[in-house]
Parts: sequence; structure tokens; C-alpha cells
Amino acid sequence: MNSTSNSVLLIEDKGAVRVLTMNRPEKRNALNNELTQSLLTALRDADQNPDVRALVLTGAGKAFCAGADTTEFGGFVNPDDTSGAAQTALARAHLTTNLHRVFSQIGKPVIGAVHGYAMGGGAGLALACDMVVAGESMKLGYPELKHGIVAAIVMANLVRQVGRKIAFELVSVGEAVDANRAIALGIVNRVTTDDALVSSATELAQKLADFDAPAMSATKRLFHRVADLPLQQALDASLDTNMMMRGFRQARSAQS
Repeated sequence: MNSTSNSVLLIEDKGAVRVLTMNRPEKRNALNNELTQSLLTALRDADQNPDVRALVLTGAGKAFCAGADTTEFGGFVNPDDTSGAAQTALARAHLTTNLHRVFSQIGKPVIGAVHGYAMGGGAGLALACDMVVAGESMKLGYPELKHGIVAAIVMANLVRQVGRKIAFELVSVGEAVDANRAIALGIVNRVTTDDALVSSATELAQKLADFDAPAMSATKRLFHRVADLPLQQALDASLDTNMMMRGFRQARSAQS
């Protein structure tokens, strides 16, 4: 069992499963630039590491992630403003977008282990994971409108994962859902006690890690390709992957 860390992100390998723990418990793991960049780098690094076959993402302390750390930037700025504040806000938006995008770009599955508050950007991180195990204490929601802002970057993934009526309710009413309602809505896959949360998520991740790595990667990549394609294009993409994997297996058999 290997572990590394910086001040905001703990990284621990449990066999072929890498556990990433957001480590700003005093801020309910709110996402500042350092944590956002650390997560982005860690996910990319894990995807390039052949010893890592699956990942678990969780948060230290009493919350998964309370969303963006709004104390680090000045909120919305005038788009005509060419000052440093405008450039900082733009850079922050791009960084956040890249983090949410990377979950679907990497070939290794990510299991979210979500407890306590998962709000705004934290809810977006949870839904960006390929599967979610929720602790009984989980409260997931998008309260941005209550603060006069928009659940902007997180909305794209939300709309793709739940029905339109529910997605609009979540981003407009802003009420958090608990673990039981979240599983009924299909937002999470399993519910467990908080004490068993990380171990349950790690056990699930290990099941995925035990599968043939190229087949697991191809499954995830095809899943994200077909999710937004029209039926005929999705079938063509599926055919391409089918032929690719047949050729890969034949080549591997010939070498053995």
C-alpha cells in the first residue's frame, strides 16, 4: 500500500485501486485552484500509470465537497473588464471545465465515495464519476440560484445523467436530495453507512480493476462516445470497437 500527498490532496494506492481524498476538511473540501489543479493532474497521472486500474474519489472530514471556494476569487466580473481579476476568473473557469471534462476522457473508471455535503461544483464532481457510492449522510444539490449565480459548468453533465424535469428542478429549486432520493433518481448507484463508505467504494473499484484493462478502458471510452450520438452513429462506433477488440485479442493470442 503506497501513499503520497500534498497539502490539499491525499493519494493512496490499495492494490490496483488509487484512492484520491480531497483534503481541505476545514473548508468542507471546497475547490480552490490548488485542489482543482491537483485533482486534474492526479486523474491524468493515474490514467497513464499501468499499475492503477481504477480510482476512488472521496473527501476528508464531514463532507465530500462543498463546491467552489468563493473566497479565492471575486465571483462574476464584467466581461469587458480587462483587469487581472477578469483574467483570473477566466482562467479559473477553464481549469474547472477541464477538471469536469477529464473524467470522461480518461480510460480508467472512477468511483465517487460521497458523504455529507456535495453541493454545486461538489455535486458536479460526484456526477462526473462513473459510479457513485453514497454515504447515508449525503446531501447533494445545486444551490447556485439562491446566491444569484448559475450552475453553469456542472449543468452539462447533470442534464445528460438525469431526466430533464429532475435536472431543471435540481438547478432551479436548489433543494438538496438525500441518499435515498438520489438512488431513486439514478444519481447514485449504492447507499451505505458513512463508516463503510470508502471501503465499499474501494471494493467496487477493485471489481472493475480485476477486469482486463484494455477491455475496461474500451468499455468506458465507448460508453462516453455513444451516450451523445444518434443511434446509427452509435452503432457504427460500437462496431468499430467490436472489430478493434477482436483484432487486439487475436494479436495477443498469437503472441502467447
